[in-house]
Amino acid sequence: MQIKAFYDTRTNTVSYVVHDPASRDAVIIDPVLDYDPAASKVWSESVDQLIGYVKQERLKVHYILETHAHADHLSGSQLLKKAFPDAKVAIGERITVVQEIFKEVFDLPEDFPTDGRQFDRLLKDGETVEAGTLRIEVMFTPGHTPACACYKIGDALFTGDALFMPDMGTGRCDFPAGSATDLYKSITGKIYTLPEDTRIFVGHDYQPGGREVAWETTVGEEKRSNIQLKAGTTEADFVAFRSARDKQLAAPKLLFQSVQVNIDAGRLPKPNQECRRYLRIPINVFNIQHQVDCLQLDEVKRQQAA
Repeated sequence: MQIKAFYDTRTNTVSYVVHDPASRDAVIIDPVLDYDPAASKVWSESVDQLIGYVKQERLKVHYILETHAHADHLSGSQLLKKAFPDAKVAIGERITVVQEIFKEVFDLPEDFPTDGRQFDRLLKDGETVEAGTLRIEVMFTPGHTPACACYKIGDALFTGDALFMPDMGTGRCDFPAGSATDLYKSITGKIYTLPEDTRIFVGHDYQPGGREVAWETTVGEEKRSNIQLKAGTTEADFVAFRSARDKQLAAPKLLFQSVQVNIDAGRLPKPNQECRRYLRIPINVFNIQHQVDCLQLDEVKRQQAA
């Protein structure tokens, strides 16, 4: 099995192409669509690199796997699907929970589906997916979001945002329906029960201390050295640390843009009659006038319903 990593410096995201050198069967994990929030501009440099590699190696892409609905980058899955029409975009079936939450946050149209139909396949916890000669074991690891999943292929586990390099720790848990308790159980009860030589490939690396970028470690190394969650760390200590730490973190700069696109399987909003696309960005205003406006709106709704 060959694993090729692609590191996006703008979002510190690591995408992967995994393939069997003999059969050329392949899957792609967590692709990035480039986006500049200042200009609200998208382009395909990162996706083009993946496509170029796949074509160079003459691979057959069976699946484009998302570990979760990312809050820090737009997914490039739909561009990849155009390049490789036989590939299926897949994600854990609990994406429906995230869709329901953010449909309300973004005030999306009533007809926006929250049953996951935007994806080609919804994956179940514990199932094994066949991608030609590759076998992908699906492991749900909620905590960072309620819908996170890891993918085990051979001796390699792709952890998305659940678990990072040992000197970085774990994913944050303060997104809607996130849970430090759930993440603790996901890591200690699932990831840390795997053989210690299982290779771990992380979804991000922020190069703490200015070190070189890194994305591969092992279960054993995480259990011994993870700065936030070692094998002997108690649940109470981890939850207390994670909760305090998350209160200090700013929201990801692409939070609203990314989640809005990613719960729709990487699709950009539909164009209007002038072929322009618009993202919905809620304004978080907390003041007296805002509260008055909301109360007045509630009263109007009650009168209309009466």
